[in-house]
Amino acid sequence: MNKIPQVVLIGRMNVGKSSLFNRIAKRTSPLMLDYEGVTRDFITENITWQETLFTLVDTGGVSLKKFEDPIIEKVRQQALALAEQADVVLFMVDASVGVLPEELELAKRLHKTGRTVIIVANKFDKKVAQEHLEECKRLGFDVVVPISAAHNQGVSELMDELIKLLPRKKIQKETTKERICRVTLLGKPNVGKSSLMNLLLNRERSIVTEIAGTTREAVSETLQYYSQTIQLTDTAGIRRKKKVEGELEELMVKSSMQAVRTSDIVLLLVDAQDGRLTDQELKLAFYAFEQGKAVIILINKSDLLSDAYTKEQWKYHREEYEFFYKKIETMNISCENGDNVGKILPLIATVWERYLHEFSSDELTSILKQALIRRPLYKQEHQLKIYDAQQVKSGPPTIKLRVSLPQFFGERELAYFEGVLRKNYELKSIPIEFISVKKKGSV
Repeated sequence: MNKIPQVVLIGRMNVGKSSLFNRIAKRTSPLMLDYEGVTRDFITENITWQETLFTLVDTGGVSLKKFEDPIIEKVRQQALALAEQADVVLFMVDASVGVLPEELELAKRLHKTGRTVIIVANKFDKKVAQEHLEECKRLGFDVVVPISAAHNQGVSELMDELIKLLPRKKIQKETTKERICRVTLLGKPNVGKSSLMNLLLNRERSIVTEIAGTTREAVSETLQYYSQTIQLTDTAGIRRKKKVEGELEELMVKSSMQAVRTSDIVLLLVDAQDGRLTDQELKLAFYAFEQGKAVIILINKSDLLSDAYTKEQWKYHREEYEFFYKKIETMNISCENGDNVGKILPLIATVWERYLHEFSSDELTSILKQALIRRPLYKQEHQLKIYDAQQVKSGPPTIKLRVSLPQFFGERELAYFEGVLRKNYELKSIPIEFISVKKKGSV
C-alpha cells in the first residue's frame, strides 16, 4: 500500500503553526495560547482536500540559537528530522515582523534537505506586511503564500497550492469493520508516560527529559499489533488541583482529560516508589471507569522498589482498596530497563477483546435470574424481578434489564448484578453499564 504523503509545518516559536494546523484539521485545541513554545511533541492529523489525502504534521518551534535547555534542543532535532522525511514542508514566518536572521539560517538547512518547500507568510496584513512579503523571497523558495490563520484568510489558497505538489492519494473505503483501539497514557508529570510511549512504538516519538511537564499537548501515534490497529495518545502530566500552576498547565490538564473521554482504554502509569496510588490517581482511575473506559494500572520504576517499608505500603494499599483492585488489571514494569514492557501490548489486546465482548441474551438472562433466586432482593417490601437481559452495546458492555420496578434498581442493586457478571465472565479492567426499563404489562 502506498504511503500517505506527509506535509510538515516548521518555523520558529509563536509564528502561528498550531493555529494553522488546527484551522486545516478543523480541530479546537484547548492549548491555543499566546505563549512561546506551547507545542513540543509533533502532532499529526490526516487531511483530505479536493480528494487528496495527506498527513499534516505540526512541529514544535525551532530555534537555531544555542540554549542550555535540553527540551529546546530535542524539539529542534525532531522538527528537522521530520522535515527531512516530508513530501512538502510548510515553512511559516511571521509576515508582520518580516524575515529574521535565524529564519535565513533555517532556510539554508531546508535547502540542504532537497525537499519541496512552501513559504507560509502568516499574520499577513496588506497595509503593514507587503514589504515583509517581499523579504520572504530572500529565503530562496519559489512559492510564497500570504495567510492569516487566525482569521482564516488565504488558507484555501495555500491548500490549493499544496495539493499541486502532492501525489494523489484518494481516501479508500474501509474494507473491514474493525475498530481502532484508542489507548491513552495518563499519570502525573515525569512518571514515565513519554518513555513508555517511545518503547511501545520502538522509536522516539515523545520528547523525554528529566524535567517534569515536558509533554504539553496530547500527542497520538498508531501502531499495528498483529491485525489490530492501536492509537496511542501520550498526555500532559496531571497533578492535584491545588498544585496546578497557571493557565497553561490548567489547559494542559483539560487536554489530557479530553483525551481520556475520546479513548477506549486508559493506561494509568504510577510510580512504584510512592508506595500506593495517590488520592489523585485513584480519582483518575474512577473517573475513567465512570466515563466507560477500560483501565489498566502500570506500576513503573518497580526495579527501584527494594525497601521493605515501601513494599509493605503497597500491600496495605491493595488490602484497603481490594474492591477496586479486584476489577483492574495491574502490572509492575520498568521503562528504564524494560521489565514487562513486552507484556503491555498483549495485555491491551486482551482487555480490548473483553471491552468488545458480546453476551448471549439467553445466557445473561439465565445468570441474572439464577442470582435473584439464590439471593432475592427486596426494596420497600417489593421483591425485585428481572424478566430478561439484553446487551445493547459493546465497548463498554451495556446491559438493558427489563424489570418489574426500575425505580428500585439503584446503585447497590446494579452493583450486585455487576459482581454476578464478573464472577461468570473474565471482565477485569472493564466497566459494565446497566439500563433498567419496565417490562410492559408488569406490575
